[in-house]
Amino acid sequence: MALDQDGRRMRVLSITSGKGGVGKTCVAVNIAYWLSRLGAKVLLLDADLGLANVDVVLGLRPAHTLEHVLSGERTLPEIMLEGPGGVKILPAGSGVARLVELGEEDRMQVFQEFDSLAEPFDYLIVDTGAGISRNVLYFNSAVQDVIVVATPEPTSLTDAYALMKVLSEKGRGYRFRVLANMVADEREAKGVFARLSMVADKFLNISLGYLGHVVSDPNMPLAVRRQQAVSVLFPKTPAVRCLRVLSDRLHNLPPDVFPAGHMQFFWRRLAAQRA
Repeated sequence: MALDQDGRRMRVLSITSGKGGVGKTCVAVNIAYWLSRLGAKVLLLDADLGLANVDVVLGLRPAHTLEHVLSGERTLPEIMLEGPGGVKILPAGSGVARLVELGEEDRMQVFQEFDSLAEPFDYLIVDTGAGISRNVLYFNSAVQDVIVVATPEPTSLTDAYALMKVLSEKGRGYRFRVLANMVADEREAKGVFARLSMVADKFLNISLGYLGHVVSDPNMPLAVRRQQAVSVLFPKTPAVRCLRVLSDRLHNLPPDVFPAGHMQFFWRRLAAQRA
């Protein structure tokens, strides 16, 4: 895969879920935070076009979104927000969906702006909406590594399977990694993975891996109510210990296991989608 202008690989992954209420955005925000603490430069794309969950979870109020970049009113650096730990946050608004409407010349200008960012990134983390709506499929179609957040609840497992099924039918060679959230312990997390893996092996031709788990922790919803990252507010809480382990695991995946590209490649692939 291509390298960025610094010669470094940029890893692109989406964090998604089959249903809402499984803690997907909290996971995305805190993994981004810990990757940044490990020395990586992280760009978090808030791609939930309807709810802008990252903004809500962190108490941010963006004045401008990607839509203002497409209209020429703002540049990318002007719309980026500063998150915890130095994470850069890109509020998409309805801007990304408009990429498919641009002419080729306008698209090229947008792509060049992404590739000419003064600050190269090691990670682009896409926090999608939940479910199998057009927008969720749209963003997931532009990545290869998809982290599926699921809980032990039967509805969460059913919806996670449905999401993977719809994506796998696109035939893009996704690598799915299951992250079991809100579990009592690793044993329960492995049970979540086993159930998803069993039906995936039987009915889907996909690569399904186990990323890890985050335990149930009352400090997680408390941090959401206070609109702060739980890793900053309660750094020693059990859930945060899990999130640190997950981030270390992601960061240490070898390049041949974790596909990598560059910023322009992601946006070109996104613009080409017809979800």
